[in-house]
Amino acid sequence: MLDLVLAVIVAVMLVAGGIFTFLAALGIVRLPDVYTRMHAASKAGTVGSGLMLFAAGFHSLDAAIFTRALAGFVFFVLTAPIAAHLVARAAHEAGYRLSRHTVLDEMRDARERGNKKR
Repeated sequence: MLDLVLAVIVAVMLVAGGIFTFLAALGIVRLPDVYTRMHAASKAGTVGSGLMLFAAGFHSLDAAIFTRALAGFVFFVLTAPIAAHLVARAAHEAGYRLSRHTVLDEMRDARERGNKKR
């Protein structure tokens, strides 16, 4: 009975992780500009990868492997927002335009305020 419950939990986590990863890939393909694509890849990709890592850790029934999976998830959670921020900032500095649907460019506004102070 316990094996069945564990198998169901692992299956649900794998399917949910696969769905999030698929949505991240779909967002990269379908979203209009580099900023929204980067957002989809960083958020949904992190959740999908984390769920699949946890599923692998649970499935192994080994504390050492689960600890490695947990460490991998923590690494994803800590690095994905920083990497996404740096990619967005570099794209903005390089001159990539926002989508025409974007209504607010806070980075441009902050740069203009900084230039006025000088």
